[in-house]
Amino acid sequence: MSEAVDYRALLAKAGYVADDILATALGMAERLNRPLLLEGEAGVGKTFVARALAAATERRLIRLQCYEGLDAGHALYEWNYQRQILEIARSKEPGADIRDDALFSERFLLKRPLLEAITQPVAPVLLIDEIDRADEEFEAFLLEILGDAQVTIPELGTITAVTWPTVILTSNGTRDLSDALRRRCLFHYMGFPDPATEVRILQARAGDISVKLAGQIARFMQSLRKQDLRKSPGIAETLDWASALMGLDIEDLGDDVESVHATLLCVLKTREDQAAIPKEVLERLVGQST
Repeated sequence: MSEAVDYRALLAKAGYVADDILATALGMAERLNRPLLLEGEAGVGKTFVARALAAATERRLIRLQCYEGLDAGHALYEWNYQRQILEIARSKEPGADIRDDALFSERFLLKRPLLEAITQPVAPVLLIDEIDRADEEFEAFLLEILGDAQVTIPELGTITAVTWPTVILTSNGTRDLSDALRRRCLFHYMGFPDPATEVRILQARAGDISVKLAGQIARFMQSLRKQDLRKSPGIAETLDWASALMGLDIEDLGDDVESVHATLLCVLKTREDQAAIPKEVLERLVGQST
């Protein structure tokens, strides 16, 4: 069996429907010990790839959520200043003998995601989510960590990786990433699924949904994403909408247009987008989907 097929089956155990290219990319990332950069619009399921891989392989998922201003301290480690202050206070008690360097020992160290990930006895899955939200300076710091497989803490010295995690980075493409980061990573672009794949996702994640309703929802979502919307609905919105429709016992989108229109709040998440899909437009899209 090919490695690509193995990873498709592996992710399917965690409810994730992967195509051959993504499955191959994951296999290569783990075999070559290289980070995998997943890029695509918000909502296409990038984050869930890491979650599904961790769940399917029964490994710990460690997540670093990136944001503007993220620095090494919040990503790597910090000192537990409150415990240090308490220790200093205790050192003033009669008979206490606490050296100054003891205040900077591992028991006062707060491990943040990057340090946590390389000090696990079993290699975890490290998710560096929305790397494009972080600054370019953080990218340079991250490259150093990924390249050296070790970190240096001035008070403790160099800490070498115990195991090396499977590293998955995600990007929504809000800014260009550096060429240096892209060279360090394997790359896969994730788009919205085609109708057949979205049907399989619904069948895997939406319980006892009928093939008929799953097909209608998938075709409707394909048409909806072609509309001039501020935020195209992602896979999570598809699943929420399917649950809402099933909860209302709707088996065909054309049977109760009024109720179907009311459920679009699961899919359209801005005032402008809801106004862009009045009942007349909904009826047209439903007609194309049934």
